[in-house]
Amino acid sequence: MIDNLNLVTELLDRSGIFLKLDEIANLEMTDFGLNDFERIGLTIHTYVNTNRCCAKELIMLPNQLCPEHKHPSIGGIEGKEETFRCRFGKISIFIDGERTTNPSVDFPKEEKNFTVFNEIVLNPGDQLTLAPNSKHWFKAHNDGAVISEFSTNSNDDTDVFTDTSINRASMVQKASVNKYV
Repeated sequence: MIDNLNLVTELLDRSGIFLKLDEIANLEMTDFGLNDFERIGLTIHTYVNTNRCCAKELIMLPNQLCPEHKHPSIGGIEGKEETFRCRFGKISIFIDGERTTNPSVDFPKEEKNFTVFNEIVLNPGDQLTLAPNSKHWFKAHNDGAVISEFSTNSNDDTDVFTDTSINRASMVQKASVNKYV
């Protein structure tokens, strides 16, 4: 896992985003309960998450993907609206719409767990806003990616994944910064 943390901090450095040691220590590294972090996983730093807004950095290893999901409305509370802004690398976000015939990245092998294939590619400085309840998944390109997410309140417990075996709360681990101190 320390090799992944080294790569995560390298990607942050390359993006120009500075996190303090205590923030690095509290990075959330999730494998979604699939035990294949390098292929399907995500590293998250949350700056703020209040009832009104949320700001995060999403750090993705080269060719790593975040599985298909949506943020539904629940109990009269509208689902999460989110804006992704690419800070480093390149990322493909797949949303509802016409299937992209020649995508920039390989589709996942377990395609049964994916239903949206309209590719939007974000380069540094590009951004995309998704409405609540929009199915989406994303995959970093060869250099990895750092993406800022700005959204309404984030409640991971209410996310709905197409792959029902996913456990969003499953964490590979909290990062350890002993080597950085």
